[in-house]
Parts: sequence; C-alpha cells; structure tokens
Amino acid sequence: METLLFRYHNLLKETDTGFLRYLHDIIPWNDRMIAIVGSRGVGKTTLLLQHIKLHLPIDKTLYVSADDLYFSDHSLFDLARQFHQLGGEHLFIDEVHKYANWSQELKNIYDAIPQLQVVFTGSSILDIYHGTSDLSRRVLTFTLHGLSFREYLAMKKGIQIPVHSLDDIIQHNVNVEGLDYPLAAFSDYLRQGYYPFSGNQGYDIRLNNVVNRVIETDIPLYARLNISAIAKMKRLLNVVAASVPFKPNVSKIANILEISRETVNDYLEYMIRAKLLNALHTSTQGIRGLGKVDKIYLENTNLAYALTPRPEIGNIRETFFLNQLQANHQVQSAPGSDFLVDGSYTFEIGGENKKQKQIAGTANAFVVKDDIEQGMFNILPLWHFGLMY
Repeated sequence: METLLFRYHNLLKETDTGFLRYLHDIIPWNDRMIAIVGSRGVGKTTLLLQHIKLHLPIDKTLYVSADDLYFSDHSLFDLARQFHQLGGEHLFIDEVHKYANWSQELKNIYDAIPQLQVVFTGSSILDIYHGTSDLSRRVLTFTLHGLSFREYLAMKKGIQIPVHSLDDIIQHNVNVEGLDYPLAAFSDYLRQGYYPFSGNQGYDIRLNNVVNRVIETDIPLYARLNISAIAKMKRLLNVVAASVPFKPNVSKIANILEISRETVNDYLEYMIRAKLLNALHTSTQGIRGLGKVDKIYLENTNLAYALTPRPEIGNIRETFFLNQLQANHQVQSAPGSDFLVDGSYTFEIGGENKKQKQIAGTANAFVVKDDIEQGMFNILPLWHFGLMY
C-alpha cells in the first residue's frame, strides 16, 4: 500500500490542470461506479488525476494502475477493502482491462463496500456489459474521444471557442472569434492534433507505438490471441490503411492472409472496437439495428498520416467528418452521397470546387467543403464540424 501511495502522490504532483477535456464536465462524478473507456493515448489517465487534484481530498482518494506489480500477489478487492478500512472513500483504477478478473472483482467491491466510490478506465475494446459478473446495473459508462479541433485549438493554441451544435453549424451560427487562420490550424490538426501528446517531438513514432501496443497487448488480452494472429492483424491493418475508404471484400482478404472469413471479420471488429478503424454502416436496419458495413476508415486522420506515406485528401476529409460526428450523432452511408446523419441530414464532402449534383433534389442536404473559411446557403466549411465537442 505504501508503494502505491508513493506512486499516486508523485503522479499527482506532475499533473497539469490547465486544460480539461470536454468529458470532465459531463461525467456525474458523484456516482458510485463510473467507467471511462477510450483508445490508448486520448488522455484517460490525465482525466482521472486532474479530477482528483481539483475536486477530491487527496488523503481519502487513491489512484492505482491495474498493471502495477502490486497486483501480482494482491487482489483488487483486497486493496479496496484495506483502503476503505483506512478511511478511503474514492478508488480510481486505471487500465482495468489489464487485470484478469476485473469484472467480478468490481462487482464484489460494489456489493460489499457500498461506501467506496470506484472510478475506472479501460481500453475501448472492453465490453463492460459482458460476462457472468454483469456490471450493467452498477456502472455508468462514458467514452473519451480524441481531441476535437476545438479542443486542439484550446490546448495547443490557447484559443477558446465554444462548443457548437450540428444545428449551429447548419444555420451558420458559428462563433470563432480569436481564430485568425483557421485553415492553417486545421491542416496541422489533421496531421498531428487528435491525441493530447501532439506537439511533442517524435509524434509519429509515439503514435505508431500506440498502434502497436493496441494490436500487441490490448486486443490479445481481450480476445486471447497468439503471436501468429497478431502478425496477421498487423497485415490486415496495413491492407486497410492502404485502401481506405475500404469496402470489405472478406473472401479476398481471407485468401491473402490465409485465414478464414470469420477470422477476418473478427479482426476487423476488434480493431473497430479498439478505435484503430471506423465502420460506416448502411442506413438499412438489420436485426441488431445496424445496417451492413459499407466502408471502413482509419479511426482518425492522424492515423492516416502515420500509417500511409501519402494519404488521399478525399479520404482525409471523409475520415475527419465521420470521426467528429460519430462522437454524438448517428452516421450512416447515404444513397448516392457520402453521409446520412441522424437519419435526417445528407452531407457530401469535397474540396472548394465540389458541386451540388450528388445531392440535387435531396431534402436537408449540404455540401461540406474543405479549404473554405466561411459557408453560405447549404455550403458548410469542413473545419466547422470540429467544433462540436
């Protein structure tokens, strides 16, 4: 326990509270059990430590990482019980997916120690509602996305812009006071702005390390994959990255990788859930309320620049739009156009010379253009869609 406390206090000293992610003010922090999931590198650990430093009594709070050596001969439940007996009230557990029996132990903590609040983070691949120790009635789950363009401007440029709704953008009701060169900043964001560690030296190397750790550690922990499967998944990611937007031809990929069609679908699903890939479904509703996968993209534009030597600009535009809108809206493929949002709005994405023919005669249809600062009528600037969270 003393070692855990020492590490916790050291981390807290180093935590900068100058910039808080959008999710901080959305989470009801008084709830008994809270889960924060998201991909590697988006700032889950920092979010926990910032909240502790700003709002909780440090001596009644404990932060631990579930991959700490302490847990080689101690259980989460034993730690929670001992901490509570010492007067602890708030237990924060980082990277819970690295603890083998996390779901059952969290259930036991919730049921046996009702006075102790538990907040935990995990990989976005984690299924909080899966398993015999169903946590669905006990936990509130929130997803932390990477930086929006708005957050990037605040964190890296010191430019404060309010959150804008989809209606604000459609109605050209956008306030960007203080932002003098939006297109230059937007270009930087597309390349190196989605992860909070952007701006640091060796960004592409760090981002590739994030990708490797997801494929080599997070997904195998969840799906119990062997080394051979990891190598094939890396090959599959390279195939998709070179072809996005990628229309899945599962039989062809299965032949190339010498695996079954079912395995290809499993690998794609793992990488989608781990936030390496993003799936765009058709608007046709299936049994589970989702249409079939129409296209697969890389999850964000930074991954496109890190994994491919020269990503195609049309793909970058669509990847950005899908990534930002999916945080709070339902996005599907639109018949004859690019995207259908919330079942009501059709969007066609392109450059400043994009024409209207794909959406001619379609109600509530808009052309979203890159390389323009202002819009008019049904023409909207692409970068405005980065101001939505």
